[in-house]
Amino acid sequence: MGTTRSGESRAGVPLTNLDQPLFEQAGASKRDLVDYLDAVCDRILPGLRGRPLSVMRVLRGQAPFMQKNVPKYTPSWVRTVPVWAEASRREVSYALCDDRRTLLWFGNQRAIEYHPTLARAEAMSRPTHLVLDLDPPADGEAEGEQGAEGFRQAARAALLVRQALADSGLAGVVKTSGAKGLHVFVPIEAHQDMEDTAAATRALAARAERIDPALATTAFIKADRGGKVFLDPTRAGGATVVAAYSPRIRPGVPVSFPVAWTDLDRIAPGDFTIRNAVGLLGSADPWAESMPAPQGLPADLIEEGHTIPVPRVAAMHEGKRRAKARREQQDTP
Repeated sequence: MGTTRSGESRAGVPLTNLDQPLFEQAGASKRDLVDYLDAVCDRILPGLRGRPLSVMRVLRGQAPFMQKNVPKYTPSWVRTVPVWAEASRREVSYALCDDRRTLLWFGNQRAIEYHPTLARAEAMSRPTHLVLDLDPPADGEAEGEQGAEGFRQAARAALLVRQALADSGLAGVVKTSGAKGLHVFVPIEAHQDMEDTAAATRALAARAERIDPALATTAFIKADRGGKVFLDPTRAGGATVVAAYSPRIRPGVPVSFPVAWTDLDRIAPGDFTIRNAVGLLGSADPWAESMPAPQGLPADLIEEGHTIPVPRVAAMHEGKRRAKARREQQDTP
């Protein structure tokens, strides 16, 4: 570690205002964030390297915001890649967080959350993982005991996903999202394209739901979930998912942490924070160590998925249908 006029530096990156609070209710400083990122550098970088990166930043006195396009003051040594954004009809220059220097620069920029794409920059149409995002029921979004019960439901739903994977000849790993739910990752072979991967994700969610429809649901519209865990299959295609070991902008600064399937019934999201995660890890990297080799997706899984409507599109049409029905009902004398 060296020094500069502005304070400390690491890997040639000037670090400023390290002792300022990270954000309200963080219970941590910017120094805590930088120290944490530096300590898990070798474990978080493999999930970021070569992937267009979005980050959530919190500047002093401002609300958190998502940054995709790199700012003009980004150092020339930060690798970037242009990606066409269909929604905004423009090219976005994303950062590639490939090394410790770049990670520390992001930390100094108060980038707290790290959301890489599921595909690498050189092959954006070929996702490397199939992902299911398990969201607790709405009352599970509360804090305290209600929130804990919601997470316990999500943990039970994760085991449904594991069973559906096994029944399909597949294997995956699980991590806390760092928020209220869980993420199941399934590494897949490089020849699987975006549409087939998205279809397989929908089918996997449907198969898990069928195992215990009283616990889990694939209903995209919240009002239709009936207090069940939502098996969200929409983290596909060009989507991003928060990286393993990434901090989250929540009270206490929890991190997205790998867990063993057998430990799901004895953990809670708040168990893993930037203050204790490094000690819990020791020298281990459970995310890399437990990740199966890339797998081919079964043809029947892909075929089933192509018969299931894309959730966002189906929800949009259903929303329009319900709105029309309400209008017609109001117009009826």
